[in-house]
Amino acid sequence: MVRVSTKPSQRRIFFPWEGRGGFRRWLRLGRMRPVLLVLGVVAFVTLVGIRERRSAGIRQTRATLVTVRSAVESYMADHDGGCPSELAAVLDYGSFKQLPKDAWGRPLRLVCPGRHADARYELESDGPDGEPGGLDRIE
Repeated sequence: MVRVSTKPSQRRIFFPWEGRGGFRRWLRLGRMRPVLLVLGVVAFVTLVGIRERRSAGIRQTRATLVTVRSAVESYMADHDGGCPSELAAVLDYGSFKQLPKDAWGRPLRLVCPGRHADARYELESDGPDGEPGGLDRIE
């Protein structure tokens, strides 16, 4: 009597795009797939939130610098082009109740005269990292 096997053969040729499961098998994790999907979405939203928070701080600091710059220009116009000795001297020329700070709570820096030949003064923030003269300073 001849027996015919009904089982499929264990030997199979896999094409490069088929593999032996790999990523496709990982995606078929059953109950874990929704959990992993939620964790992925939460991680993505967190990363976007961190990036947007930094960008919002930079925008807020630039707006503060524009306001302080107009106050410094008003001070210089009233004092025949003289530069203020410190930033607190321009409080009366702007709508400030206290010394203006950047979005990270650090005071702004006023340098008179400016380091460049055409700049009478420089007004800057140390940026998100807080290092003076760092690469992420805001001028």
